[in-house]
Amino acid sequence: MTTLTRYDVTREQLAEVLDGTPRYRVDQVWSGLYEQFTEPDEWTNLPKALRADLARRLPNALTPVTETVSGNGDTVKFLWELEGGSRVETVLMLYADRATVCISSQAGCAMGCGFCATGQAGFTRHLTTGEIVEQVARASARARQAGRRVSNVVYMGMGEPMANEQSVWQSVERIHGEIGLSARHITISTVGLIPGIRKLAERPLPVNLAVSLHAANDSLRDELVPINKRYPIDDLIEACSDYLSARNRRISFEWAMIEGVNDRNSDAAELAALCRRLRPRAHVNLIPLNPTPGYATRGTSLKRVHEFRDLLESLGANATVRQNRGTEIDAACGQLAAGQPVTLGRKPSGPKAST
Repeated sequence: MTTLTRYDVTREQLAEVLDGTPRYRVDQVWSGLYEQFTEPDEWTNLPKALRADLARRLPNALTPVTETVSGNGDTVKFLWELEGGSRVETVLMLYADRATVCISSQAGCAMGCGFCATGQAGFTRHLTTGEIVEQVARASARARQAGRRVSNVVYMGMGEPMANEQSVWQSVERIHGEIGLSARHITISTVGLIPGIRKLAERPLPVNLAVSLHAANDSLRDELVPINKRYPIDDLIEACSDYLSARNRRISFEWAMIEGVNDRNSDAAELAALCRRLRPRAHVNLIPLNPTPGYATRGTSLKRVHEFRDLLESLGANATVRQNRGTEIDAACGQLAAGQPVTLGRKPSGPKAST
């Protein structure tokens, strides 16, 4: 990034931009950004000339491309273009009791998980702190149009957050400290980058950790989540255990259910055994696999998903079935591809189930 954008700027840098104006202008602008989520032309407590100057000197990092709304209006997907032409997506989900924004941390992803549209498209670049924070601000502005306030932020959009850990953590601090979101309402997801998990355990804010597990033995996980070859399951569970010791926060295991691959009784038994190693602070989120163009294998039927959940619970594991949102607008888990073509046919018949 060569341009200092609106949400990359720190208070100190903003004070430099506003040098020569009354000191209270910094607070006014900061409030417009982080409390009101408004644009400079809406800051009527500032002189018109100053508003125009700020809009020019501190542009937005995200240029809107499209905004897609689900049929019932409870899910909104934003497609943004970044400086340099890369594109990312953000998803706002409105529930009865909360409003959650799912944000991206990279343009594309280098982790290579074949069932994920982002992974199929490949990696372009990391996002800056400001590009990450601005997703929350823009989604918050959109939520306000519906009379809602964003209450939860999940780093589960495009990219691997732990591969961009510094910018991700700086964005967490900004979202927590300036937007005012509780750390307990912020969740960072990872496919299992152990150095990132250990770094997160040292960070001062008690955010939630979600691990995209998807398989409970190394043979199958090597195929589904290639980074497992570097950070195998036993090492990953040890890092999760250490995280629990440091944080005493529940860890979520994300499990995208793929028909005939990881939805058998033996898969449930293996997964429950891993959860018991972290009892009682591990929880499984079961996610029926969402369709993507580059992965032909079908998701598990909802009936079998519920049977799998019941089996896990009978084996001593806590599990819930995640409600899919935005599948029809390609906004659900694993579907974000920023409107870019994916590599068709990478695994045309999906992975083989391990025995």
